[in-house]
Amino acid sequence: MNAAHQKLVRGFLDYLRIEKGLAPLTVGAYGADLEQFSSFMETQRRDLLQARREHVRGFLNQLFSNGVRDRSVARKLSALRQFYKYLLLDRLLTRDPTLHIDSPRQWKVLPKSLAGSEIESMIRSRLDANGDTELAAALAQRDGALLEILYAAGLRVSEVINVKLEDLKLDLGHVLVRGKGDKERLVPLGRSAQGAIRKYLAQGREFLLRGKVSPLLFIGRGGSRLTRQRVWQVVRLASPASRHASPHMLRHSCATHMVENDADLRTVQTILGHADISTTQVYTHVALDRLKSVYRRFHPRGKRDAAGGRP
Repeated sequence: MNAAHQKLVRGFLDYLRIEKGLAPLTVGAYGADLEQFSSFMETQRRDLLQARREHVRGFLNQLFSNGVRDRSVARKLSALRQFYKYLLLDRLLTRDPTLHIDSPRQWKVLPKSLAGSEIESMIRSRLDANGDTELAAALAQRDGALLEILYAAGLRVSEVINVKLEDLKLDLGHVLVRGKGDKERLVPLGRSAQGAIRKYLAQGREFLLRGKVSPLLFIGRGGSRLTRQRVWQVVRLASPASRHASPHMLRHSCATHMVENDADLRTVQTILGHADISTTQVYTHVALDRLKSVYRRFHPRGKRDAAGGRP
C-alpha cells in the first residue's frame, strides 16, 4: 500500500476505533480488506480517491474468480461502503463508488447447527472425563464448562475468552457479556451450565491457577489467558465422529434450538447480541416445517384446497 493510501486508511481505522468504538478485531478486518482493495487499485493505476463503480465491481469479480465465498465478499463490500462513507463525510469525495452495487447473497449458505443429542454427547464426553491425572481432570472440567456456556449463552469465541469472574452472576443465573463494539448484554445461563461452571470453579480452576491470580473465568495452565485457538481445539476434539464442529456452530445451535422451541426473534437477537434483527431472521429457516404445520392447522385458508376440500 503506498503512502497516500496508508494515510487515508489509517485515518479511517482511527475513526472506527475512536468514534465508532469498534472492537480491535473488527478494525483489523476492515484494515485487511482495504489493503486488499488498495492493491487492486494499484494494478488499475488508480488512487483510492479515483475509484469508480466499475473498479469496485472489478474487485468483487476478482474475489469471486479466486474462490472467495459470498459472505467474505459481502464483508469486504461492507468495508468499502463504510470507508467511502467516511471519505464523503470528510469531503474528500463528491460521489460514492459503492452506490447501487448489490451485496452478494449472504445467506446462500445457511448457518450449520448440531442436533441436541450431538451437543449433549460433546459436553458429556468432557464432563465425564476424569483423566489419569489431576491436571487432566481439571482440564476436562474447564472444557466441559466452556462447552456448556458456548451453547447455553450462544457466545462468540472472543466473548467467552474475555468473560471475567466479576461478570458471572450464578446466584442470579446470568453472565454479563461484552460483545462487538464493547456493547454489554446480560445473557441467562441454564441450570446445566451453572452446575458445570460451579464444579469447575470449585475444583478445576483452582488447580489450573497453581497459586496465580487471574480475573478471567476460563484460563490455561498456570492461570494463563485462554487463546481463541485453544477454544477451537477444545470444540474440535469434543466433536461427534461424523462432524467437525466449531465454536460458532454451538452459537448457531443455541439460536436454532431456541427458535425451534418457539422463542421470539427479539429475545434471540438480545441473547446473541445482534445489532440488526435481520441477522437473527436467518434462524427462522430451521422452523419452516413446523411453521407450515401450524399454518395448515390454524389458518382458515390453510385447511382447504381451492375446491373447498381438505388439502
